[in-house]
Amino acid sequence: MTANNAAPAFATIMLLTGIGIPILAALNSGLGGRLGSPMAACVILFGVALLIAITGALFTGTLGHVRLSSDIPVHFYFGALFMAFYVIAVTFIAPRFGVGNAIFFVLVGQLISAATIDHFGLFGAIRSAIDAKRIAGIALMVAGVYLARRS
Repeated sequence: MTANNAAPAFATIMLLTGIGIPILAALNSGLGGRLGSPMAACVILFGVALLIAITGALFTGTLGHVRLSSDIPVHFYFGALFMAFYVIAVTFIAPRFGVGNAIFFVLVGQLISAATIDHFGLFGAIRSAIDAKRIAGIALMVAGVYLARRS
């Protein structure tokens, strides 16, 4: 299956992922409130996620591929840092700032970061130059998210 043939499935999966992000924020911030510790909620979230990832790796027979290796540039391991930062920040901030407001700024940050990564082809990403049409599209997305969050 090529990327073009898989595009509808990929889009659906990513849409569901996007739907899950605010749910994750609401659930984990609620857990942090009930536990009295956002950090404890993050430990539980990452513990459960680790068990799921290990199960998936065992199920697919790819657990042996888990390794730290000098032949892999160190910056590829930093994804965990960004994931931890996101989960800890949203777990702490969402109950104080509102899930919608927190995710609004996450979305704006994602748009800026994704456009920059694509424009420069960073980290091996497919290059997609930022042009006037793309800037207008991103601006419309940011405006749409802003209008959807405006009270």
